Amino acid sequence: MTMLETFRDISGHIYIDGALRKGTGTDGCDAIDPATEAVNGRITFTSPVEVDEAVAVARRAQKIWNRMNGLARSEELHEVARRLREAMPKLAEAATREMGKPNKESANEVWWAASTFDYYAEIARHEAGRVAGPIVDGDFHVATKHPLGVVGIILPFNFPFVLFGWEASAALGAGNAVIMKPSELCSFSSLLLMECFDHLPTGLVQCIPGALETGKALVGHDGVDGIAFTGSVEGGRAVARTCADSFKRVLIEASGNDPFLVMPSAELEIATQAAVFASFANCGQVCTSAERLYIHDAIHDRFVDEVTQLASRLRIGNGLDKVDIGPMAAQRERDRFEEILARATAEGAKVALGGSRPAGFNQGFFHSPTILTDCTPDMEILNNESFGPVMPICRVSSFDEALDLANRSRFGLGSCIFTNDLGESMRAINELEAGMTWVNATALQDSDAGPFSGWKLSGTGSQLGSEGLDQFRRTKFNMVDHENKPADFWWFPYQDEEAYTG
Repeated sequence: MTMLETFRDISGHIYIDGALRKGTGTDGCDAIDPATEAVNGRITFTSPVEVDEAVAVARRAQKIWNRMNGLARSEELHEVARRLREAMPKLAEAATREMGKPNKESANEVWWAASTFDYYAEIARHEAGRVAGPIVDGDFHVATKHPLGVVGIILPFNFPFVLFGWEASAALGAGNAVIMKPSELCSFSSLLLMECFDHLPTGLVQCIPGALETGKALVGHDGVDGIAFTGSVEGGRAVARTCADSFKRVLIEASGNDPFLVMPSAELEIATQAAVFASFANCGQVCTSAERLYIHDAIHDRFVDEVTQLASRLRIGNGLDKVDIGPMAAQRERDRFEEILARATAEGAKVALGGSRPAGFNQGFFHSPTILTDCTPDMEILNNESFGPVMPICRVSSFDEALDLANRSRFGLGSCIFTNDLGESMRAINELEAGMTWVNATALQDSDAGPFSGWKLSGTGSQLGSEGLDQFRRTKFNMVDHENKPADFWWFPYQDEEAYTG
């Protein structure tokens, strides 16, 4: 069966209680291939009644999963990783047909997700609490870790596999059940992903395609104990408000507006290659894209020349072909991005490369990689997330100016600096206001073992690392008197000599 036949086969389906089935919801949308504008199929949005059912199923499955010993759960998660690698070609094609990224980037996503499942298969059983020294003779005091219960995961379109992998692997490793609400733009990919989990207890991992109403039903459900959300600032705020009503645990990754600093001591050949990748990977639709480039006066002109040459050689086209950049994920995304570019040029930014749709592409939501120069700190494009294929360059006269401008943002997800000056490197680590700083490296070089976190309006909570595991666990402190003796020194009756003496 071809992928297009598979898409038609699963059109209108949801995945609940271990099986694909036709959804009963009355709302939905067409699934459009962003490279061809052909209709891949039809997405049916999961109804609130079906969300109720999914939650009930998840609660039953979670009890079975949580009773399994750590070694057994570890082996099951390693099996997820094995299945992901085995399914990589199919899943990569599905994601590319749905949201447009080059097949290599889609395959990378699956590999990264598999790596994270292998990581949490081991780290989740590495420690489940700690022993504390008792304050009473004969007592045993221990802090234990426990799953939240049911975790809802709400995903954007740009990374349907890796973001789910980061969150689901940690949540499952901690002993939770998982319900995923994918983006409408990647629902088929997410439904196919469920095959990698069908060896787990039935209903432990479920997929409920939908839009706003499905997400609201999941976030506000009394039977859901934690939420992981990736999306816009406004979406994150709405999720946080709902979760606050019941003090529900919430992980939010919202927008990024990452600075990219290049200083005179940098290896310019490396810095320019990194800048092109950090700006244009996944057509710029990455939360940790380089969205504000602060380039020192001493190397500014040479930097602009070199990135312009490099970016002009990028191949644009259908992600299933031999290309570097595919289309943007949807017409609405390209329309939004083009409005951002129009405002930037109206404010005085100069187009050094691109700035329009590529010639010869009469179908698909393509846009040329765009380099803007003469950008100033007050421009909108340097103060909000662009989420598209643009490299806005701002000239600076010193490291201190670059650092000041980098921190002059409402966002704080990632940050990059290219320098061979050790002092600048250490100051960047200590002073850049972001959850992550890459020195002479770029975004997308993430480690399973290190936390991925946002500051400011970029979010709250952590993914990956031990911090990502604790995002989906509760802590309980337990005190055991194994000698089972009375505590006369503080129980009733109180001693007369301890009474107030006047």
